[in-house]
Amino acid sequence: MNKKSNKLVILTSYFKEESYGLLGPQMAATIINTHTPFKAIVVGVTHEDDPRDLKSALNHYFGDQQKLLGFSSLGGRPDLFDLARVLKQEGAVTILAGPQAGPDYKGEFEWQSYSHRFKGVSDCFSFALHGPAQQIIPILSSGFDKDISRFAGVLSQDINGQISEIPSIAWDDAYLSDVDWQTLYGLKNKSFKPLKITTAQVLQQIGCQHAARPKKICIDYPWAMQKKGVKPAFVTLYQQGCSFCDVAKDKGYLGGVSDEALKTQLLCLPEDAEGRKIPFELINESPLPKLSKIFKLAEESGIQLSQINLTLRADYLIKGIKSLEETLEIAAKKNVRILLSSIGFESFDDTILKNLNKGIDKQTNLDAIKAIRKLKSRYPAHLGYLKEEGANNGFIHPTPWDNKQISHGINKVISMYQLSHDILPRHSTPLIIHHASGLADWIREIEVEENIQFQRVGTTIGWWQSKEEFLL
Repeated sequence: MNKKSNKLVILTSYFKEESYGLLGPQMAATIINTHTPFKAIVVGVTHEDDPRDLKSALNHYFGDQQKLLGFSSLGGRPDLFDLARVLKQEGAVTILAGPQAGPDYKGEFEWQSYSHRFKGVSDCFSFALHGPAQQIIPILSSGFDKDISRFAGVLSQDINGQISEIPSIAWDDAYLSDVDWQTLYGLKNKSFKPLKITTAQVLQQIGCQHAARPKKICIDYPWAMQKKGVKPAFVTLYQQGCSFCDVAKDKGYLGGVSDEALKTQLLCLPEDAEGRKIPFELINESPLPKLSKIFKLAEESGIQLSQINLTLRADYLIKGIKSLEETLEIAAKKNVRILLSSIGFESFDDTILKNLNKGIDKQTNLDAIKAIRKLKSRYPAHLGYLKEEGANNGFIHPTPWDNKQISHGINKVISMYQLSHDILPRHSTPLIIHHASGLADWIREIEVEENIQFQRVGTTIGWWQSKEEFLL
C-alpha cells in the first residue's frame, strides 16, 4: 500500500463506458510513484463528466494540500484547457505534458503576427513538459524550490510573457518497462473510482519509419479554391510522415525499445479470469517483422497471451505478410488471436492519398485487403480484422479535395470491392488539421498567398469553410 502523503493527479481525455488502459499517462504515474515522494493517479475525464463534480472530487482528494495536476493526452479538448486555467487561477500547479505539449503550450507558428491563429495555452498551465516522463523526477524531488525553467524538457513563461524552452532528454529504456495498470480512475458520484481495464498497450517502437526523414511534397489547394481553366494550384513543403499526423512532426522515428523492456511490459499486464494476459495493442507502426518475438519473450517469461492488437500501414502489411503468416501459425498453436485493429487506409483515391502524403496508392490498399481476406480464410479463429471483431480502420472523409469525380471514384471502389462489408468503419473521420501538423503549414501558406483566413477551433484549423467565408 502506497503511504505517500504528497499527491498528484494526471487528468486525461477518456470515453464514456470504456475500459482501455492509457499507456502514456499510466507509465508516467508509475515513474512518479517509483522515483519521487509523490503518489500519482490517472483520472480519465469523459465529455459527459460535469466539471463541477470533477472539481468537487479534486477538492476531496487533495484536502488541504495544494493541488498538483498533470494534463496529458487531452485530444485538444477546450473544456480541459478551460479547467486547467480555472484551477491555476485558484492556486493549483497545472502541468501540460504528453503529445504536442510543447507546440500547444507555445501556440501556432507566428501567431503573434496573425491575430486569428491559435495563441497557445500557456495561460492555462504553470509550465509544460515536453518529452520523456522521467523529466518530472528532479522537478518533483526539488519540491518546486528551484527555478522550474532550468529543468530539462520544461517550457515556461516569464512575467513579460516570454516563453523559454529547455531541450528534452533522450528516451531511456530504463523508464519504458514498468507499468502499474491499477492507477486509472474515473469520476463517479463526485469522487474517483478505480477503473478495471480490459485492453492495455505495449510499447515496442517510438514513432514511425515513414516519419524518419523529411520529404519534399506538393499538396493541392482545396477543391473549393481551384479555378476553372487554370492549372491546379498547390503548395510545396517538406514533410515528415503523413501530412495530417502531428505526432510524426513531434517525434519522428526514434526506434524500438529493448527486449528486456518489452519483457517487463508483458509481465506487468493484468491477467484475465483464465490466467492469460489481457488483450493489448502493440505500439509499433511496422510490427510484423518482429511480431514472433513477442511470443518468444512471453514464453521466456512463462506467461500466456490472449490477443495482440496491431495498428499498421497497408504497405507495411504487404511487406510483412510472410512474417504474419509465420506468426499466425504460432498463434494458432498457442490459441492466441491477432487482431488487425486499425490499418491506415485513409482513402481509396490516389489524389487524396498523395495530398495526405501516405506514401501509398489506392492499389496498395486494395492489395492489402486482398491479402487480409485470404489469410482470414486460412485462420478464421486466430486472425481478426472485421468491425464485429473490434477493428476500426482509418478512413478519412470528408477532405478539402473531395469533388464529384473523386467521390464517384471512391464510391465505385467501395462498391466493387464490397468494402462496407468488412473494411470501412461505421463512421468515417473528417480530416482534422492540428496546428502543428504538415497540413497546418500548407494551410498557413494558402492564407498568406491568397490573403484569406481559416477558422481556428481550439488546437485545430477548420478547412471546411465555403468560398464566401474565406474572404477577410
